[in-house]
Amino acid sequence: MKAAAAVIFLKGVINMKNILFAASECVPFIKTGGLADVTGALPQYINKDEFDVRVIMPYYTCIPKEYRDRFKYVTHFYMDYGLRSEGVHVGIMEYEYNGIKFYFVDNEFYFKCDTPYSNDIKRDIERFTFFCKAVLAILPVIGFRPDIIHCHDWQSALIPVFLHSTFATNPFFSSTKTIMTIHNLKFQGVWDIDTFKYNTALPDYMFTSDKLEFHQGANMLKGGLVYADYITTVSETYAEEIKYPFYGEQLDGLLRARSASLRGILNGIDYNIFDPANDQKIFAEYGPATAKAKKAVNKEKLQEQLGLPVDKDKYMIAMISRLTDQKGLDLVNYAIERICDENTQLVIIGTGDQRYENMFKHYQWKYPDRVSANILYSDDLAHKLYAAADAMLMPSLFEPCGLTQLISLRYGTLPIVRETGGLKDTVQPYNEFDGTGTGFSFANFNGDEMLGVINYSKHIYYNHRDQWDKMVKRSMEADFSWNSSARQYEGMYSWMINW
Repeated sequence: MKAAAAVIFLKGVINMKNILFAASECVPFIKTGGLADVTGALPQYINKDEFDVRVIMPYYTCIPKEYRDRFKYVTHFYMDYGLRSEGVHVGIMEYEYNGIKFYFVDNEFYFKCDTPYSNDIKRDIERFTFFCKAVLAILPVIGFRPDIIHCHDWQSALIPVFLHSTFATNPFFSSTKTIMTIHNLKFQGVWDIDTFKYNTALPDYMFTSDKLEFHQGANMLKGGLVYADYITTVSETYAEEIKYPFYGEQLDGLLRARSASLRGILNGIDYNIFDPANDQKIFAEYGPATAKAKKAVNKEKLQEQLGLPVDKDKYMIAMISRLTDQKGLDLVNYAIERICDENTQLVIIGTGDQRYENMFKHYQWKYPDRVSANILYSDDLAHKLYAAADAMLMPSLFEPCGLTQLISLRYGTLPIVRETGGLKDTVQPYNEFDGTGTGFSFANFNGDEMLGVINYSKHIYYNHRDQWDKMVKRSMEADFSWNSSARQYEGMYSWMINW
C-alpha cells in the first residue's frame, strides 16, 4: 500500500504544471494600482493540486520592513547585463505567503528606492530590463522550470524577447512558453534604440519595425507582444477595443495581426478582503438583507468624520480613483456644479495630476457642505466610502478592467459608468421596464450624457426607492470573485502546455 501511495504521489508531482508570474508589483508587498491586486490574488485561486504557481518581482527596499525581515536569502551570482564590461549582482530572496512561493530579485543599485517607479522613464527602463533578464537567469539556479512564464505589463515584457535571443539555446527553457498580459496599454516602456542596445545586447535584427522598433525608438511592451506565445488582457471588451486606433495606443495594427492569439479574461476581486459582512474597517457590517439600514449608518458616520452635514437622505456619490485624464475627470469638471445640488454630496479619494487635485480642492472650498476632496489614498477610508456611498461615479475615457466598480457592486454601491472596457462587461445598466440591472451607464464620452444618467439615478433613488433597493441586492449577489476567472486561466494554461 505504501508503494502504491508513493507512486500516486510521484505521479502527482510529475504532472504538476509550473507557472511563474513575473510582475513589477504584487500585494501585499508593494502596490500602486490594480496590477498588484491581480498578481497577488490570482495565484491564490489557481488549483494548487494541478498547478505550482510562483511569483517573482523586484526586491524593492520600500517593501514594508515587516515583510523584508521574513525574507530568506537563497543565493547570489553575477550576470552579464547588456554591453557592460563587468557582471551585475543578482541576489535571490524567497518568502512563502498564503501557500504561494515568492521570489525577489535583489540589486540595490536598481531597487533601493522610496517608490517602485521613478519619474525618470529612462532609469525605469534600465531597471526593468535588468529585472527581465535576471528572472530568466535565476530560474536554473533555483531549479524551477516553468511551463509558462506569465508576464504582466511592460516591466516584464522583455522576458519573451530574451527567451527568443539570449536564452534561445539554453535547454532549460526548451519547453517554456510565455503569456503577455496587458493591464493598461497606455504604458509601454519606450526609449531610444541605442540605450536599449546598451542595456540588452540584443542583436540589430530585433530593432526593426516588425519587432521592437517603434517610431524610431524601441518599445518594451511591443517586444513582448511580438514574441509572447499568447496575449491576454483584463476584459473581453478591452481586448476588442485595443484593436482600433482610438484605444490601441499606436499598437492596434500589431494587435489586429495577433488577434488569433489575443483574448480578454476579466479580473476579479478577493471576496475575503472585500466583504461588507466581515469588514472591520467599516462602521457597520451588513449583507444584502440589511444593506438599506446599515448603509445609512455608514453614511452618517462617514459624513460626521468628513465634516459634511449628517443626513442619511442625502444622495452620496463617491469617486475613488487616480486623478488622471483617463478617468473622465474633464467630464466631471464640466458638470460638477449641476451634479452637486442641495440633495447631493460628492466624496473623492485619490491623488494624481495637480490640475485635478486642485479642481476638487476648489469645489470643496466653494461647496464645503456638498464636496469632500480627500487628496490622498487611504485603504481604510476607501472601505468606509464603499460602505457609505449610494453610487460610484466612473466616467472613464477608457478602462481596461476596473476594480473599483467590482468592489462597489460587492458593497451595494451602484456604479455609474461609461460603457468602455471592463466597465461595460461588469455593470448591467438599469432597465425600469423589466426590473433588471446593477447600475447605470452612458455610451459616449460626453458631459451632458453623463449628467443625464446621474440625474436619472437620483430620480430612481428618490422616487422609486423599492427598485433601487432591489438593484442593490442584485449587485451584492453578483459574483465577481476570482473563481470564474481563475478557471479560465487554468484552461488556457493547460491548453498552451499541451499544444
